[in-house]
Amino acid sequence: MRFRGKSEGLRGLTQIGQGLGTLDREVFEAVAESPSPLLDSAMPRLSRAADHSKLWFVIAAALIATRHRSTARGAMRGVASLGVTSLVTNQFAKRVWKRPRPNYRVVPLARQSKRFPTSNSLPSGHSASAAAFAVGVGLENPAVGLGVALLAGLVGLSRVAVGAHYPGDVFAGFGIGAGIAVLGGRIVPPITPARVPTADPLRVETPPRPDGKGVVLVINPASGSGTGARVVDEVRAELPAAEVVELGEDDDVAAALEEAASRAEVLAVGGGDGTAACAAGIAVQKGLPLAVFPGGTFNHFAKDIGCDTVAKTVDAIRRGSVACVDLVCLNEKQIVINTVSIGAYPKFVRIRERLEHKIGKPLAGLYAMIHTLRHDEPVRISYDNKTLQTSLFFLGNSTYLPSGFAPSRRTRMDDGLMDVRILETGRRFSTLRIVTSLVLGRLERSPLYHEMRVPEFSFKAVDGPTVLAHDGEVGMSCTEASFSVNYRALPVFRPLP
Repeated sequence: MRFRGKSEGLRGLTQIGQGLGTLDREVFEAVAESPSPLLDSAMPRLSRAADHSKLWFVIAAALIATRHRSTARGAMRGVASLGVTSLVTNQFAKRVWKRPRPNYRVVPLARQSKRFPTSNSLPSGHSASAAAFAVGVGLENPAVGLGVALLAGLVGLSRVAVGAHYPGDVFAGFGIGAGIAVLGGRIVPPITPARVPTADPLRVETPPRPDGKGVVLVINPASGSGTGARVVDEVRAELPAAEVVELGEDDDVAAALEEAASRAEVLAVGGGDGTAACAAGIAVQKGLPLAVFPGGTFNHFAKDIGCDTVAKTVDAIRRGSVACVDLVCLNEKQIVINTVSIGAYPKFVRIRERLEHKIGKPLAGLYAMIHTLRHDEPVRISYDNKTLQTSLFFLGNSTYLPSGFAPSRRTRMDDGLMDVRILETGRRFSTLRIVTSLVLGRLERSPLYHEMRVPEFSFKAVDGPTVLAHDGEVGMSCTEASFSVNYRALPVFRPLP
């Protein structure tokens, strides 16, 4: 009875397989024999375009050219998935499942391929490559991946329409390609952009100033390699009632800001991040709203509050558009508006920014990382009951994006948190491990990378004083440093929705 049951089970499976094979052939013949001018004209072209994956390589190049991070990562992941899938399909799968090609003679002559393939029919290599590329792109950028997946489906249909494969071959190819891409996503997980929930901006009721009355602007016309002079001209033209205090090279910026604040209703400053940080401290002390004009070299603070041009700051002043942003207090006296760093982080940023426009940010970041880890002296610090050695330490006012050791932008500046990132370099083979993690896109998951978002932070330099840089300026030398967030302490003019 047991043997009879087993034979009946095998017979049942055989019948199911035969039924599926019959259905597969019938669907193939139905598609092949369908009289359709659209199929006759479009399917052969699409099938030929996908030969040797030419179609996907062209699309990958176009996606990389967009310079959109997730799109470019998706293209590279898609090409890698495609390469592995092509190897598995052609060198393994087609040799395991030996299935003859369908009878292409039932396909209209206008639709037949010029070169009919002679390899085994199962699975469809074109379909496997198409699915691998589409899923690879979709893992990094789902919106773009959906569009590519629709095109991949049409490529699979084209292989049936031209008589090269049965529908079952196409579905098998889709399964292999998608499976390999998903497996690749488990080995090297895709990067998911961090989204930090925050409250609505805290607006401050401020009267509109269409002509700039009550605004006192302190600026050095020579700042930013002459950018300051252009700012002065634009402000005088757009805000004729504003007072402009022009500084010389030897003037004391802090003293000039203190004097201006004593008679201003709005303290305005033109210059780089160091000058803006000085003005921010005085504005908070005097209880004045701050207006920032981008007059320095990088102007990170002005860009992150949405005032990357003079016109945007002028418009905010005219409309009375003010909201509060966070500040970081260093050792209870120094105001920080952007970042603080120890070790070689400033040098790392300079190298990356110098090269990123030539070779792209990923390669520039990799080169800067290798150069920094090889040539710069690390610093040992103690914090949160642990001691570690680091060459790259970063602390930012509010949450920076993206995650990893290339923070570049803030979408909000009023979340009440500091963004702390530390790269540990004191362990065995740390440089090799860090570079490998960076190449594989897994630095955030490395035990050598520490990232936290906290309202307070402090550290101690174990081996003596270390130089601390903040807001683009080389600051003090200190043994201990403490940081705390002044939540929404600074009212600043900025565009608001």
